[in-house]
Parts: sequence; structure tokens; C-alpha cells
Amino acid sequence: MNKNIMLATFISVFFSGNVFAQDISGTWQQIDDKTGSPKAIIEIRKEANNTYTGKIAKITPRPGYTPREKCNNCPAPYTNQAILGMDILKGLKHVPDSTNYEKGRIIDPLAGKIYDAKMRLSSNGKRLTLRAYMGISALGRSQTWLRLD
Repeated sequence: MNKNIMLATFISVFFSGNVFAQDISGTWQQIDDKTGSPKAIIEIRKEANNTYTGKIAKITPRPGYTPREKCNNCPAPYTNQAILGMDILKGLKHVPDSTNYEKGRIIDPLAGKIYDAKMRLSSNGKRLTLRAYMGISALGRSQTWLRLD
């Protein structure tokens, strides 16, 4: 009986800690929320201050779409910056004891707009749901990113 309690405790601690210990660092396929097709490959890295930054590593080719080379109508410091290699996601912070990340900012380099951003990591660590919004989260849009590594 004592072994069963110890085993149950170990399993409980292992699995509950594993969900929250997931890190969003890595390579992600951004899926367009309007078309459902792959849009870009984003590399997310953890900064020294424990925030997360994401840059465009590759623009995914799509039939009938010619990607822009520079940020369109973007404010400083993004003005006329090349989209490929651009840090589009900044300042995202992990919420302790959860799979949520918040207080980030993301730029849409095609529209030149900067949004507040938050993310939720799926329980298996293979899907990120990005919510970008201005002011109130309910007025924003969601996008799915799929882990590639």
C-alpha cells in the first residue's frame, strides 16, 4: 500500500509539473487564421530577462502570393525593416503555474499595426494559440502556431 501511495504521488508531481514546465522556445509554423494555410516559420527564443521573442525565420510560399520584402507602413523601429529576420513578437511572459503567456506585443508587418499579445500552449506542447488584440482581448483575433521541432 505504501508503494502505491508513493507511485501515485510521483505520477501526480511528474505530470502536473510537466505541463507547466513546457517552454515555448523553438520553431513554430504560423497558420493564417483567414485561409488556414501555413504563413511563416517563427523562431521563438527566451531572453535573459525571462521574456520571449519571436522572429520570422522563413516566409512559407503559397500559390498566388508574392511576399513583401519590407515592413508595410510600420512605425519605428520597424520602418522599412526587412520582414525576413524581423522580431515580430516581444516581451511575452510566462504566467506561473499555467500554460499561459501574456503581456507581449506583436506586429503585423503586412498592415504595420502593433497589437497586445498573449498565448496558450496546448497540454502536449505542440500547439500555441496566439491572441492578438488592441485594448480588450475579446476584440482580437486568434491564430494557431504548430511546433516544428
